[in-house]
Amino acid sequence: MIEIQSIAIDGPSGAGKSTIAKAIAEDLGFIHVDTGALYRAIGLFAHQNGIPDNDEALLAPRLPEINIELGFSDGAQRIYLCGRNVSQEIRRPEMSMAASNVSAMPQVREFLLELQREMARRYSVVMDGRDIGTVVLPNAGVKIFLTATAEDRAKRRYEEFLQRGEQVDFDWVLEDMKKRDYNDENRAAAPLRMADGAILLDTTGNSLAESISLAISTVKESGIL
Repeated sequence: MIEIQSIAIDGPSGAGKSTIAKAIAEDLGFIHVDTGALYRAIGLFAHQNGIPDNDEALLAPRLPEINIELGFSDGAQRIYLCGRNVSQEIRRPEMSMAASNVSAMPQVREFLLELQREMARRYSVVMDGRDIGTVVLPNAGVKIFLTATAEDRAKRRYEEFLQRGEQVDFDWVLEDMKKRDYNDENRAAAPLRMADGAILLDTTGNSLAESISLAISTVKESGIL
């Protein structure tokens, strides 16, 4: 019987968690679970239903209506919201702050917690988010805290928007990044912090290839495999 393993990657917005986690998963043959996409899906549900994404009193009673499913195709994660593939919609610029707002709600975090843990029980996973090593998978075999300066992260996010054909202002992206950092670090429910036993990887100034190489070597040197 193959032993199921888990790798937790936490860090602030724009640190490259999802891209690097996906690369690690592909290298090891694990499943990549991007938990930020789950919160984006909740934020999208709120927008679609005219609910302010910062109003827990209005959103919480509607949570039982939300069905989120994860699918995987060619190693890529797909997000289905109430039966519809919303993998592209949740990447719109405005969904970034919506995800930050709903993720601050304790009832939303509790709603998604079991879904995330169930994935780790069924598969060997590389799971990235804000509270994976601290709350979701505190016993993960490897815990990494991935970070970079706000300016460096904003530059990467800005370039991602341009590559998708979305015209945004860099100063707006940087300000949005700083707001998300503040929200994530200061929320009452599972604030962003480095988990006990986590390995700090600061990728400021690194190319994507350098960051991926560093992360993969870190995992392999950990002795998890």
